[in-house]
Amino acid sequence: MALVSAFLEVLNRPTVGDVMLGLMAFMAPLWMAVVVGVLIGWVWKPRWAKLNVDFLDCSMIKGESSKSMAMLSQVAASFPNLSSLKLQVPSCISRVSDLGAEMEKESSSLPSISSTDRSEDLVNVCDLKHLHKLVEGRDGGPDWVRMMDKSTENMHYQAWRRDPATGPPQYRSRSVYEDATPEMLRDFFWDDEFRLKWDDMLVHAETLKECPVTGTMMVRWVRKFPFFCSDREYIIGRRIWKCGQSFYCVTKGVLCSSVPRLSKPRRVDSYYSSWCIRAVESKRDGRETACEVLLFHHEDMGIPWEIAKFGVWKGMWGAVKKIDPGLRAYQELRASMAPISPSAKAAQINTKMDVDSLDTAAAPEATNDSKHIVDSPSGRAIPKILIVAGAVAAAYTLDRGLLTKGFVFAVARRFVGAGRGL
Repeated sequence: MALVSAFLEVLNRPTVGDVMLGLMAFMAPLWMAVVVGVLIGWVWKPRWAKLNVDFLDCSMIKGESSKSMAMLSQVAASFPNLSSLKLQVPSCISRVSDLGAEMEKESSSLPSISSTDRSEDLVNVCDLKHLHKLVEGRDGGPDWVRMMDKSTENMHYQAWRRDPATGPPQYRSRSVYEDATPEMLRDFFWDDEFRLKWDDMLVHAETLKECPVTGTMMVRWVRKFPFFCSDREYIIGRRIWKCGQSFYCVTKGVLCSSVPRLSKPRRVDSYYSSWCIRAVESKRDGRETACEVLLFHHEDMGIPWEIAKFGVWKGMWGAVKKIDPGLRAYQELRASMAPISPSAKAAQINTKMDVDSLDTAAAPEATNDSKHIVDSPSGRAIPKILIVAGAVAAAYTLDRGLLTKGFVFAVARRFVGAGRGL
């Protein structure tokens, strides 16, 4: 009764400002209790909260999967208001329960995963045709939303993003490098040995299989991720085609039974990163001494996609601007006539393809690529309650200690301010 009387007393105050101040003071102990409860939950979590590896790992056995999904349903039931917001932001809770079905749909629409022991079949002409449709803007996907447009002295960079109906966010970028040839950029991006020197996110690279006829390779990468993400492992199939004066470089996640799956680093199965390299006119003198790289990338790292999008948005330019110094160092290395690495030699084994055959195989109608590029939306705010709930779910999912969970909530706070820019 005392609590009710105090609440009524607050409501009977003469001005709205007094009522709001009274309500804030009235609710402060409740919020403190929530914060203390969350902190205690981080330290002493029940067994069902430790789902970070089991239900996100696609290689788990069937019994463990059904058990984790049952636990997930219990967690989701504690967030009844999130279901109505599912279409606005993919929730960690709702997305994981549909993970298996979405990966099947994604694999049928995008060439991300293949299962074979023949190196020459890891990446085939269907992957080439798919990349060609992306380059020409005829893949039938949603519009691209502009993210970034930045330049340095020797490089101009533009980036776009789109959110498909299923699967992780997809990214498109266009980079123009001055005083570079397509052949040099082809070798540069394929040279894993040299990439270890300029790409500080790559901590390990090895070649598992290689076809000396087509140049197809299967490689294993381990990449370091900042903040709350553990290291990620990639088994990548890759191949290069030469169509006219352009190089189509396809890299995608493949399955490999000979490499055991470990809990750390966590393997990324859904991975696609492919690009087209071709000469373009330089802005300096109008001659074709510059080189354009059109990149298309998506991957599912096993973290909530909205948090992943925020991380990409904040860290994209910092990572991209390191490429040009690496390219210039690589040009100096090649000019010194130093021996080239095995992976760079493999980059020079290309399958020649007539570009007219790709145009015939693609959709017959011509599409203006600019039609599929739109400016960033100006008023798509992310509900704060969803951000807070997603941060709580991510904190339980990403079991990496109190520092990590504090960072998750810091990201959530930044989301509140930057949500309109995403």
